[in-house]
Amino acid sequence: MPEDGFTVGRLRIELLSGLTVALALVPEAVAFAFVAGVHPLVGLYAAFLVGLITALIGGRPGMISGATGALAVVMVALVAQHGVEYLFATVVLMGLLQVFAGVMQWGKFIRLVPHPVMLGFVNGLAIVIFLAQMSQFKVPGTMENTGHGMGGGEWLSGQPLFLMLTLVGATMAIIWVMPRITRIIPAPLAGIGIVAAVVIFTGMDVPRVGDLASIEGGFPMFHNPFGEGTGLYGTALAPFTLETLYIIAPYAVILAAIGLIESLLTLNLVGDMTNTRGGASQECIAQGMANTVTGFFGGMGGCAMIGQSMINVKSGGRTRVAGIAAAVFLLLFILVGAPLIEQIPLAALVGVMFMVVIGTFAWNSLTILRKVPLTDAFVILLVTVVTVMEDLAVAVVVGVIVSALAYAWNNARRIHATTRQSHTEAGARVYEIHGPLFFGSSDGFSELFDVENDPDKVIIDFNDSRVVDQSALQAIEAIAGKYEDAGKAVMLRHLSRDCHALLNRAGHLMIDSDDDPDYGLAVDYSVRTGVLGGH
Repeated sequence: MPEDGFTVGRLRIELLSGLTVALALVPEAVAFAFVAGVHPLVGLYAAFLVGLITALIGGRPGMISGATGALAVVMVALVAQHGVEYLFATVVLMGLLQVFAGVMQWGKFIRLVPHPVMLGFVNGLAIVIFLAQMSQFKVPGTMENTGHGMGGGEWLSGQPLFLMLTLVGATMAIIWVMPRITRIIPAPLAGIGIVAAVVIFTGMDVPRVGDLASIEGGFPMFHNPFGEGTGLYGTALAPFTLETLYIIAPYAVILAAIGLIESLLTLNLVGDMTNTRGGASQECIAQGMANTVTGFFGGMGGCAMIGQSMINVKSGGRTRVAGIAAAVFLLLFILVGAPLIEQIPLAALVGVMFMVVIGTFAWNSLTILRKVPLTDAFVILLVTVVTVMEDLAVAVVVGVIVSALAYAWNNARRIHATTRQSHTEAGARVYEIHGPLFFGSSDGFSELFDVENDPDKVIIDFNDSRVVDQSALQAIEAIAGKYEDAGKAVMLRHLSRDCHALLNRAGHLMIDSDDDPDYGLAVDYSVRTGVLGGH
C-alpha cells in the first residue's frame, strides 16, 4: 500500500479508480473484439479475466491489463481462416510461452531497451490510442472490420458531429477542471458521470455504448477449445494434434512476444510515474497464467493496457485493489449492469481517452530532439512511426537494433593506440590501446600496428581497453600471427580480470615464468597462435 496505509479514504480512491477504468474498458474490449472478428463477449471476458489475474499476482500494482488492439490485429487472420476455437487454443499456448519466459527470467532483458525507444513507444502508443477513437465518430451500424481497426463506415456530419464534438469537449473540460475543485471523485469518472447524466435525462440522440453491441452476458464458463465437434459460437473445435500445433504456434509466439513487450514497457512507464519498482519476471508469469486461463474460458487473451493504466494512475489507483475492482465492476456490467452501461454516450468515453492521449504523449520529446544526439532523435521518430504503421513489437525490436548498431559504431571509432618505448624491456615498443576491442573495432585494431618496422619485441598494453568477444580474440591472434611470421614476439600486458579469463579460456595465453601463474595485472603474457584457426 502507499505511505498513507490502508484507510477508508484509500479504499474509496481505489474503488472509484477501478470503476473509472471499468467504464473505459467496455468500448475498448468491444472494439478490439470486432477488430479480431469475434463476438464482443470474447473481448469482455478477456478484459475481466486477464485484468483480474494480473491485478492479483502481477509485477506492478496499479497496472491494468485486458484485451488490446496490438494483439487483436494479429488474431484476425487466424480467426478468419480457422475459427474462434483455434484462437482460444492459441491464447492457451501463448500463455504457456509467457509463463516459460517468466520462469527463465527473460523479463530482465527489457532493461536493454534504451530511453529513446521508450519515448518512441509512448508517443506511438498515444497516437494509436487517438486513432482508435476515430471509429467512434462514424455512424453506428456502418462500421466494418478491415483487419486493422474499424473502418469503411460513414463519418458523422452536421448536427450529430457537432453534438459529438461538444460532448467530447465537455468531458475533457470537466476532467481538466475537476481536480481544481475536488479530488473526492476521480476526474475521469466525474466527466463520464456528468456527461452521461445530461445525455440520458435530456434524451439526446447521440451514439451510445449499446450502439456498438450488447454487452449483456453470463458468467464466463470453463470451455476446452481442444477436441472434435462444434464449440462456442458455432465453430469447430481445434483437434489436439500436431497439425493444430503447427497452425497455432507461429501466432502464439508472435502474440506472446507482443504481449510481454507491451506489458513490460508499460510496467516501467507506470513505475516511473509512481516511483515504485516492479518485478519483470513476475509480470511475465502473471500475464502467462492470465492468458492460459482466459483461453479456457472463452476469452481472446490480452496484455497490459497503457491507456487504462494511465487512467488508473491519474485517478489515484496505486494498489492491487484498483485493478481487482476494475475487473469485478466489468463483470457486474456484463451480468447485471448492461442496460445502464449501454446508455453511456461514447463521446464521454472518447473524451476520457483523448485526455489519456494528452497525458501519455511525451511532449518534452519534441523539445529535446534538437538537444540529444542525432541517432537518438532518429530512434525516437523511427519507433513512433513504426508503432503506428506496424505494431509495438516490431517497433521496439527495430529501435533496439538501430540503437545497438549506433552504439557499436560509436565504440568502434573510439579505438586507437599511442606508442612509446618500453621502460622495462630494452628495445621493446609498447602499444597502449584505448577503447574497447570487439567485433566493431577489430579491423581498426589490426590497422594500429606497423609489423614491418617494429622491433623484435612488441608489448600490447590493455590498461585502457577491454577484450570483449570472439572477434577480439581473432584480431589478437591475427596480429600475433603476423609478428610471428616476421620472427617477432608479442606480449599482452595489463589485462583486466575479465579479459584475462576470456583469453585464458580461449587458450591464447602462455606464461613463461612462475610469477602469479593464475592471474597478474602487470605480467606479460605470450600469445599462442592457431587456437581459433586463423593462422
